[in-house]
Amino acid sequence: MKGIILAGGLGTRLRPMTLVTNKHLLPVYDRPMVYYPIGTLVSAGITEVLIVTGGEHAGDFFKLLRNGKDVGLKHLEYAYQEGEGGIADALKLAEDFADGGKICVILGDNIIENNINRAVEDFRNQDRGAKVLLKKVDDPERFGVARFDEAGKITEIIEKPKDPPSDMAVTGFYMYDGRVFDICRTLKPSGRGELEITDVNNDYLDKGELTYSELTGWWTDAGTIPSLHRATNLVAETGANNA
Repeated sequence: MKGIILAGGLGTRLRPMTLVTNKHLLPVYDRPMVYYPIGTLVSAGITEVLIVTGGEHAGDFFKLLRNGKDVGLKHLEYAYQEGEGGIADALKLAEDFADGGKICVILGDNIIENNINRAVEDFRNQDRGAKVLLKKVDDPERFGVARFDEAGKITEIIEKPKDPPSDMAVTGFYMYDGRVFDICRTLKPSGRGELEITDVNNDYLDKGELTYSELTGWWTDAGTIPSLHRATNLVAETGANNA
């Protein structure tokens, strides 16, 4: 399985710091933010990785990571996203890299306490389809949220619902088979003008091919000033298993 780290965007919520570099290169405690998703993939045995980035500071990744060997990677590639078309739009740039195989996608500002090793292994043994990782949160209206039936099966994923059907958020960790790129090509822009990853996940769900696992330990993004501060404190106080 190969890994995709989505590390584009302009990082407007982290200005003025992101005026001089990509947000995924800002420090979280004692290392650049992008080291954490890389460590998560390496811990799960995924050492062939593509980083999708964009903007005027994209070259900073190459200066930091070079060929990836210093951070445990056997092979590292880069892709450049023009504009901000959403997560699914960025994912489309990984099609050649994936080469028809299964992929594990991580949003570059998502940091976890533990690991995704068991979920990755389960997906390696899953015949086809997709897998998402869920986490109970206090503010589900900020995320894609899962609706469940009485048997505990996901029936729908709703993006940023005003009235959340549960407190289980879809985190920024996704696993897909090679058909994900065909699905991405069928998507229409949302009201935000973006290709939404929730639409990808619901497509697999409609086919009965979406499974899920629940993350253990803490999970946070680091895309705003408060969440970057929170991520730094969490790593400093409890550590991240992949750090």
